[in-house]
Amino acid sequence: MPRIAIMAAMHEELSALLALMPDEQRRPLGGREFWLGHLHGRDVVVVLSRIGKVAAATTATLLATHFDVERLLFTGVAGGLGAGVKVGDVVLAEHLLQHDMDASPLFPRHEVPLYGRSRFEADAAMNDGLARASQRVLAEAPARLGADAVAAFGLQGRALHRGLVISGDRFVSGTAESEALRAALPQALAVEMEGAAVAQVCHDFGLPFAVLRTISDRADDTAHVDFPAFIREVASRYSAAIVADYLGG
Repeated sequence: MPRIAIMAAMHEELSALLALMPDEQRRPLGGREFWLGHLHGRDVVVVLSRIGKVAAATTATLLATHFDVERLLFTGVAGGLGAGVKVGDVVLAEHLLQHDMDASPLFPRHEVPLYGRSRFEADAAMNDGLARASQRVLAEAPARLGADAVAAFGLQGRALHRGLVISGDRFVSGTAESEALRAALPQALAVEMEGAAVAQVCHDFGLPFAVLRTISDRADDTAHVDFPAFIREVASRYSAAIVADYLGG
């Protein structure tokens, strides 16, 4: 069957995925470690994306040009921007945009020069499958995560959101900046540092893709203080469970 590429944003997520692969084999390339094997019987290649748009674009390009992949899934965490997007929720990107792209006055703000667009669309079929998987995993969150983690991070009643995700080479963690982003891009559900770059690369190669994010904070002055614990106890488990459910469905 065609190979699926999975880019993980954090070491903990990569480890959680590798733990589900019975036969992973390491292939170094471009300063990265690509792991080839099977997950739920599907041929996959899993890699750490590294942080930021350039690193993510490099990783996506290597996947598209060296590993004969049929589609690409990026999984990681993000800061919530949209109303009602809470810590522990899952966001599926339907469109992605670089919030720090500004080549004005030569081009409109946010438009990628010479592309004639600011937004790149994720694959609808992948998103539909991931949405079903996400809803199943979220419904089972107390059992999957444990009552202590659910209580510690306030994860009761988590939800799935679909819409605009924005990316930029800056970790947004202040109220003033998050409010400025909401004012400039009121449709944005979440902000992160890689997805729109991956989307642009996939557009260039005609590669179907999806971006799945777990909300770790509200991208403001109340950003969660124990980020490593959240990644370890919540986000990595969500990611592994959703990916496994999606591939097995």
